Amino acid sequence: MTNFREDKSPYAAAGHVPLIKSPSLRVPPRVELPEDIHPLPDSVTPYFVYPFTLEPHVITLESSRRSTIAAHQARREAYLRSREDEKEWRKREALRKIAPGFEPRGSVLVPTRATVPLSASPDNATLDIGPSNTGQGHRQTKSVMEDLVDQLAALDASVPQR
Repeated sequence: MTNFREDKSPYAAAGHVPLIKSPSLRVPPRVELPEDIHPLPDSVTPYFVYPFTLEPHVITLESSRRSTIAAHQARREAYLRSREDEKEWRKREALRKIAPGFEPRGSVLVPTRATVPLSASPDNATLDIGPSNTGQGHRQTKSVMEDLVDQLAALDASVPQR
């Protein structure tokens, strides 16, 4: 009956093929321990001996190391703080070039009118438009552009000519 099953199996032909072992593969030789190997003791605490004579030396080295690290850290923090302050100062200066008097942490900028001395400007700061219903002259202030033109003319007049 077993022959009948083997003949009907799809692997029946492979059951009689001899297996060949590769010559490159081999079982490693068994490891043998030497006779004079030192066994581990029951307790290893006797092996942990610390010479406490080195303790003062280690403590002084550690304290000097800590003070050196603290000094380096303080110097590094001061350097980084000065770099941040310089960056902030440069940023404020750039903003002041755009808006003189601007302070980021300060209050709101309020525009102030630049006063032109009356002697520098030939015209008065106001123009007389003419009489109104009340009989008094209606006065209108000059525009910003007219003020600018007057100031530039005053600057040109104050610069000596060559």
